[in-house]
Amino acid sequence: MSGAGPAPEQDLRDAARRFVRREISPIADRMDREDHFPRDVFGRLGEAGFLAPTVPEAYGGLGLGYRAQAVILEEIARASPALALSVGAHSNLFADNLARNGTDAQRSRFLPKIAAGEQIGALALTEPNAGSDAVAIQTRAVREGGGYRLTGSKQFITNGPVADLLLVYAKTAPERGAAGISAFLVARGTAGFSVARSLDKMGMRGSPTGELAFQDVRVPEEQRLGPENGGVGIMMGGLNVERAVLGAIPVGILAEVLDRSVAYARQREQFGRRIGEFELVQAKLANLYTDLTAARLLLEAALDAVGRGDRSLGPSAAALTFASEASTRGALEALQIHGGYGYMRDLPIERFVRDAKLLEIGAGTSEIRRLIVARELLGEGFDGSTIGGRSRPPGAPTA
Repeated sequence: MSGAGPAPEQDLRDAARRFVRREISPIADRMDREDHFPRDVFGRLGEAGFLAPTVPEAYGGLGLGYRAQAVILEEIARASPALALSVGAHSNLFADNLARNGTDAQRSRFLPKIAAGEQIGALALTEPNAGSDAVAIQTRAVREGGGYRLTGSKQFITNGPVADLLLVYAKTAPERGAAGISAFLVARGTAGFSVARSLDKMGMRGSPTGELAFQDVRVPEEQRLGPENGGVGIMMGGLNVERAVLGAIPVGILAEVLDRSVAYARQREQFGRRIGEFELVQAKLANLYTDLTAARLLLEAALDAVGRGDRSLGPSAAALTFASEASTRGALEALQIHGGYGYMRDLPIERFVRDAKLLEIGAGTSEIRRLIVARELLGEGFDGSTIGGRSRPPGAPTA
């Protein structure tokens, strides 16, 4: 993730940066002001190969690792964290999950159009009463004939209002708790599925977020992802990778606000001096640089861990916690450096402030991620309770 690196990674970064400057930077402001999702640009991302970097080439992807996925998200986030969020939900939460856990038939059927951007993917996990406590979902999947009947609702689903395919978690054996969850592939247009409403957010505008309803939705057995009642393993593994990869979005925010702040401090004059000559402004720039450097190092460690298949949850949780909080802090400091101009909507600084905050909430809140790190430090079986092979304090949220 550093600026210098192996040639293939740098080539990918350069290609993504050129694409962002040409296709995304010109529309980032409109996306925010109008809460506009640029489906045409999403399709061009697919044409450029940026929507399925970790999907095998046989299914239309690039066949690369999570570092490649993070490079793409970081570069997009420098112009539009909102679009980076939608791309992350599509390429990681949906496509990568399907590539890792699907059958050959499922991958062949669904992944090529997802990789090309012809269809949009989303992951439907969160519910009105099951946010950080992910395994407390109430959506039910009851066996019926040669498949299942899904009933329930999902809340705060990124890409939900525009998704063509969804990875949906439901309880197939509620009496078994976490061990009774299964995962399903549900297509838009399936009878009984609807977008109950699109949600109006403080930030990340242009990345559609919705509430979804499932009323007796019939799903054939061949669209179950993984074994029946085996969904918690897919869920936890997916959340771990998600935290690592999505950590690139706050890193992108930090990199962009630092560059803009340095440029502004060099040219803005007050009291007959450039403001970069004032020690308090210098301190803010130094803090931004330090946070960005630390966030990159934590992100690299998390990406290396998930790339090796390390099942530890701590590196990803720590990386996203630090980077997300640092990006909120850094965006606010950048706004302060820019003064009144930073507070105006003519510059993207205030947008970065609003966008950054979501990263402290999504993929498990900062508080939950800290519990994950602490739990691993204390050791397996610390209190004798486990979920999916991981120790868990009684009643504590899991994601």
